[in-house]
Amino acid sequence: MHTGLFFTFDGYNAKIIHLRPILSRNNKKKIFNDPVYGFISIPNEIIFDIIQHPFFQRLRRINQLGLTQLVYPGALHTRFHHALGAMHLMFNAIQVIRRKGHEITPQEEHAVLCAILLHDIGHGPFSHTLEYDIVNGVSHEEISSLFIYALNTSFPGELELSLAIFQNKYEKKFLHQLVSSQLDMDRLDYLNRDSFYTGVSEGIIGSERIIEMLDVHEGQLVLEEKGIYSVEKFIVARRLMYWQVYLHKTVVSAELTLIQVLRRAKLLVEAGQTVFASPALEFFLKNKIGLSDFKNNPDALHYFSQLDDFDILGAVKVWQNHPDTILSDLARRLVNRDLLKIEISKEPFTAERILHERNELVKKWKLSFEDTAYYVYSQKLTNSAYNHGKENINLKMKTGEIIDLSKASDNLNISALANPVEKFCLCYPA
Repeated sequence: MHTGLFFTFDGYNAKIIHLRPILSRNNKKKIFNDPVYGFISIPNEIIFDIIQHPFFQRLRRINQLGLTQLVYPGALHTRFHHALGAMHLMFNAIQVIRRKGHEITPQEEHAVLCAILLHDIGHGPFSHTLEYDIVNGVSHEEISSLFIYALNTSFPGELELSLAIFQNKYEKKFLHQLVSSQLDMDRLDYLNRDSFYTGVSEGIIGSERIIEMLDVHEGQLVLEEKGIYSVEKFIVARRLMYWQVYLHKTVVSAELTLIQVLRRAKLLVEAGQTVFASPALEFFLKNKIGLSDFKNNPDALHYFSQLDDFDILGAVKVWQNHPDTILSDLARRLVNRDLLKIEISKEPFTAERILHERNELVKKWKLSFEDTAYYVYSQKLTNSAYNHGKENINLKMKTGEIIDLSKASDNLNISALANPVEKFCLCYPA
């Protein structure tokens, strides 16, 4: 028996009132039929209850790849799918590491499974797209920590070790590295999953082979030398998926437009205008919520737990008819996929070029120069497939020597991929 958060509703306003026990159900050893891995088993009843919790069920309503489906129509999978897949890979990794003689207690196994299951629970609508526009300077990892802490109240003491592993405060560092590093179960799942749903075959990696090559050396996660070719393909796949999927220029244009839509709506609300929004979205339109607000104001986390893609999409559809012409036009463009033209360059766009595009809008559309910023903007796009010096991928050679991947690989591309590639985009109306 565990306790859970229950809400009382007064119209549209929900408040947490108290903790009540959740009665145990029969048969919680469920399985999910996953299109990527086949059947995924739920390891224990507590994990089943966590999955059933409204905090976790919200992930069903958050698209894994934001607006990527505007380019790849099949990319409609959710953070819910990804979390279950990452947990499945984590279970396999634990068995491999144990088989190689490293102790992982049942308590640690449960904790690291919960940590990977909940690693993305702090994502807001459209995943990374609105990460710093819904809230003020708070990463999804920080919000995930707050959710895990709150769930530890619902399941007393069950997630304390999970939180320590998630925040890298536990003595066995390799457990955190399995959750968050350059060779974690998160990345192994999302590359294969995103490749599957987009149909971009360049993202397919040998996750089973990589997991089979995992080992631990002096408390740190390493990869056996014979796994080098599999991990080389993994690094190359990341680079290709970033340019072909995550940073595809049309996806970038759509997601930057969504950001501008939300910023315009916030500006109008601050000016006292009425803007349609669900109660959860209205809370974040009216308030600038930072990390301290999440910690000190229970309403902040509660309203965030109610916020998902549907709040944004529903509002954007209505905003097409708002009297503010900028908000209505941007919303219409997003709904009808009438996106801004986007140019990609290896060099930054000059201030003169950007000024020219903005002045053209002043002439043609009779916009104020200030308002042209909603239609003309430039941004740097960075693709870093392997970040040398940050949680390196280390290979355990047959001699026992530990060597960084970029130095051990005979593939010259790996050293090159350790250097981030920067490109620049410019968006403006066609």
